[in-house]
Amino acid sequence: MLRYWTAGESHGKALIALVDGFPAGVTIDTDAIDVELRRRQGGYGRGGRQRIETDKVDIRTGIWKGATLGSPIALEVINRDYKLERLDDLSRPRPGHGDLTGAMKYLGSIRGVLERASARETAVRVAAGALAKQLLAEFDITVFGYVAELGGEVIEPVEGTLEELRAIRDKSEIYGLNLDRDAAIKELIDKTGKEGDTLGGVLEVRVEGVPFGLGTHAQWDTKLDGRLAQAVMAVQAIKGVEIGLGFEAARRPGSQVHDPIHYDKSRRKGPTLGYERPTNNAGGIEAGMTNGQPIVIRAAKKPISTLAKPLASVNIETKESEEASYERSDVCAVSAASVIIEAVVAFEVARALIDKFGGDSLMEMQARYKMFLEMAAEK
Repeated sequence: MLRYWTAGESHGKALIALVDGFPAGVTIDTDAIDVELRRRQGGYGRGGRQRIETDKVDIRTGIWKGATLGSPIALEVINRDYKLERLDDLSRPRPGHGDLTGAMKYLGSIRGVLERASARETAVRVAAGALAKQLLAEFDITVFGYVAELGGEVIEPVEGTLEELRAIRDKSEIYGLNLDRDAAIKELIDKTGKEGDTLGGVLEVRVEGVPFGLGTHAQWDTKLDGRLAQAVMAVQAIKGVEIGLGFEAARRPGSQVHDPIHYDKSRRKGPTLGYERPTNNAGGIEAGMTNGQPIVIRAAKKPISTLAKPLASVNIETKESEEASYERSDVCAVSAASVIIEAVVAFEVARALIDKFGGDSLMEMQARYKMFLEMAAEK
């Protein structure tokens, strides 16, 4: 089973992800992982921390001559802004953070909680997801994330191929799919920052080239939509997840929700096995299993909780009303969140791929994948 753990604090020496269950024989491009780490640091509205850090991955274990060994892979990202031992504790918890809840849970300090709860931890989740995307690429599966909405402003995507849309996203400072919307969104972020406030948004991820049958209907905790929802919801500041139509499906009659099924014999040897859908309201998953259509998942990110114009709080030492503490932060990290959501989705899809086709080696997986498509095409 493919899985990973992370360790490290926001201002500690380093962040680490330990990836277990990754198959042998996958050639790893560390530069491609670093590209994703740089994308996570970018996007309009980021704060001063991103000018200090230059995130790069160091693969400590599990690689020999550029390829995976099948043993655990340790990914490390160094914190240049290491200063944890010099930092003081906070006494005024920030609303929206885990400051107060964590201090009460552990009967300890706010600093001890905020350092681990910080979204800085997601740097190594992005590294793990970028690793997973290199496995998915061996099966022509692509994962593509972007900003669909920011600060209440919908960014309507332009039409284009996946390659064209990726080029647009990579040119956009917002990481959206419509360059004409960038100027207005940037102006909104600037205005919000001057007011001492922050902004959230909606991220969307599409997974293309997914075959039938990843995930399962058999147990609640192995349904792919449930695992994807957990992975996305577990990202800092995410407060809602939906797949396909999501909540909109509850507002329509069934005839406007469920995707009709057609058959095209000429495409039976591809991931869809010839079963085509004119719509994809299910978001590529039915009964916890992929149905050959693209997976479409969205996440709602709340505004950053640290405000330059702090909200009311209580000094936990004196119990007197005071303004919340302020720690250096961003005005808007929605663009970065799209990179993180893309990464955690990629990891869960890779995990489901290994569950179905085995994970000892890439060669074995590819043989089983080919055999499955041939058998399913003849069914």
